Amino acid sequence: MALVEKSKSAAQPLVATSVFDKGNFPFKCITEETPCSSCFDSSAPPKPLLIVTPTVTGTYPVIVLLHGFYLRNYFYQDILQHIASHGYIAVAPQLYGYVPSTGPEEIDSGAKVINWLAKGLQSLLPENVVPDFTKFALSGHSRGGKAAFALALGHAKTALSLKFSVLIGIDPVAGANQHCRTRPHILTYEPQSFNLSIPVTVIGTGLGPEKKNACMSQPCAPNGVNHKEFFHECKPPCAHFVVKDYGHMDMLDDDPPGLVGALSGCVCKNGTGPKELMRKTVGGIVVSFLKAYLNGEDEDLVAIVEDPAVSPAKLEPVEFIRA
Repeated sequence: MALVEKSKSAAQPLVATSVFDKGNFPFKCITEETPCSSCFDSSAPPKPLLIVTPTVTGTYPVIVLLHGFYLRNYFYQDILQHIASHGYIAVAPQLYGYVPSTGPEEIDSGAKVINWLAKGLQSLLPENVVPDFTKFALSGHSRGGKAAFALALGHAKTALSLKFSVLIGIDPVAGANQHCRTRPHILTYEPQSFNLSIPVTVIGTGLGPEKKNACMSQPCAPNGVNHKEFFHECKPPCAHFVVKDYGHMDMLDDDPPGLVGALSGCVCKNGTGPKELMRKTVGGIVVSFLKAYLNGEDEDLVAIVEDPAVSPAKLEPVEFIRA
């Protein structure tokens, strides 16, 4: 599919606003916990799941979202609902509890969830709602974004039973810096070096590379291991959107519960604007990319690239490199 060039077009901009608002599909949230006996029950998911699905009879593409480091899957409920309301089944596994797993363990847990979805997701969905795994997107935020790239690059020990159609990284982070990265080391620091043959979009944050304050020793999305390098290593077709005035955690729900929820708002530099605008922006970009590459409807993606001002939050830079 040929879209626009990397540079901005001088043509008359198209209008694209609907993807930034909730869609017209009614949806429901389904929480599926992992029973203690799950290791003996192949019908149970290997990890707890939060599923947001349309309820209208139909067949829908599926997108998996891997949570960020130490975060809870339900912190992303608003973005998941945004995506589902546009006609997608959104699945967010909880890859570990209060003891974070290693990078390779996180990736392998993701692989096991993906393999289970192929045979088990249907049983959890509303009647006459069918997942279409020929249109299957993988996404992730923060370290979960890095894990999503690692899965797509084939780093899981567990062989995958499903093929990815689209890959989306939401402010992906590969470690503390170039010399202290989480395993496996997937960044090569060579342009277009990722061995991927699927469309990729990378959403970054303008404030992610900045420290919260002078007391914090580390930014949450440091330069050299953040969205810029992930995009730099993507082959076309690939897109890059940076939400200029927002930070690494600003796409989470407002006031996420619990101690982890409280900490999530304290460790990274945040934007001063309403987080709702950040969620609308991220949700809209994700939906526009899914529509373009899963549904063959590229009008919204083209319009955002040609006129980033249609976004609720400021996008700068915006890049698209066509195939």
